[in-house]
Amino acid sequence: MGSRSEASQPLSMQEAMRLAQSEDGQKLLNMLQQNHGDTLQSAMTQAQAGNYEGVKQALTSLLQSREAQALMQQLRGQAHG
Repeated sequence: MGSRSEASQPLSMQEAMRLAQSEDGQKLLNMLQQNHGDTLQSAMTQAQAGNYEGVKQALTSLLQSREAQALMQQLRGQAHG
């Protein structure tokens, strides 16, 4: 259905930053940190260095989990609603 194609569309960096500051975004970041702290730390280090392709690569696998996908769907609903 339509929500599946929406869920597969990548977030823009601006949208991701805005959503990361929301309450649900913070839940997602906390979940990622608890379950994948080393990878998340690596992504943050990459971001600080300006290597956004490295950030994308580091986070791609993390965002494939069911929990992350459910929270991302909620975040997208907030962004479009």
